[in-house]
Amino acid sequence: QVQLVESGGGLVQPGGSLRLSCAASGSIFSINAMGWYRQDPGKERELVASITSGGSTNYADSVKGRFTISRDNGKNTVYLQMNSLKPEDTADYYCNADAIVKYTGGVYSHLKLWGQGTLVTVSS
Repeated sequence: QVQLVESGGGLVQPGGSLRLSCAASGSIFSINAMGWYRQDPGKERELVASITSGGSTNYADSVKGRFTISRDNGKNTVYLQMNSLKPEDTADYYCNADAIVKYTGGVYSHLKLWGQGTLVTVSS
């Protein structure tokens, strides 16, 4: 079973930091881009940050200078270091991966994988 498993969410005070992790497991052949999205109830899911397999990054304007995305290709893991957190960063955070999955019999499939989400709450 191919899946993304996130960890690291929680409650933090304004100005604090959290680090999210997301690990892909299963029959992963390769992963191109990985990213983090977030969603508030009643709002659309928005891109927070993304990173290619070569390390090129992209950030939402609202998190530039505060969040850093990184990845460990050998571990199929992506991280999101969040500093100077604000109450408006409160949301469910979802990991995403653009992956090639290898099945038995030499069959390959291109999948967009999503994690289950981890809640980040910024509040005093």
